[in-house]
This record gives sequence, C-alpha cells and structure tokens, in this order.
Amino acid sequence: QVQLLESGGGLVQSGGSTRLSCEASGSILGLVAMGWHRQAPGEQRELVASINSGGGITYADSVKGRFTITRDYALNPVYLLMNSLKPEDTGVYYCYVLYYSGTTPTYLWGQGTQVTVSS
Repeated sequence: QVQLLESGGGLVQSGGSTRLSCEASGSILGLVAMGWHRQAPGEQRELVASINSGGGITYADSVKGRFTITRDYALNPVYLLMNSLKPEDTGVYYCYVLYYSGTTPTYLWGQGTQVTVSS
C-alpha cells in the first residue's frame, strides 16, 4: 500500500522559515492533487495549500504571501516552504493526496508532522 512520507517541521522561532516535504512511496494512479492540511490544538483540520495535476494552486487566506507549495515532476514529491511564521501557524501538518480509485475520489493521508512556532 502506498504511503505518504513527510519530513521537515519542528520548532521554529516567530518570523522564521521551515520546509515540509511529502513523497509518496509508490505510484498513485488517477492523481488529482496533493497538498497540506493542518490542525491546531482544539481546532478542526483546515486546508493550508494544494496543487493539482494541472499546476493549479490554492492557499488558505491566512498563509497567502508567506507559504509556497511546489512540486517535482508528476506531483511527487511536494514541498511546502513556510516563511514569516507566526505562532498561530503552530499545529500538526498533514500531507494528503486526492486521487480517483476507479470513479471514487479518495484521500490518502500522511501521519502528520508537528510545526511549533515560538513567540
């Protein structure tokens, strides 16, 4: 079974930068998009950034101008460069893949990586 392998994150000072990486351990047919969600303590998981197979990019309003999502060939791996970090960016960041299993849209999730921004 294909897994998503995340790396990066950790403890960062406010105003600092870090980069997250996400790579699928195998091929994923019917790939539609990859990206990142995050979940802060006591909050719901929210979309941070995504990139689709056509190169279209979506960002949450709260990270526009500070975060950049990029990809290598065929959306694997995908990177999230996080600049000008704020304490409110703290949370667990989950890489995800959206693909079609037959005709069914399906999500595959990574295990999550912690990002903590100290003030």
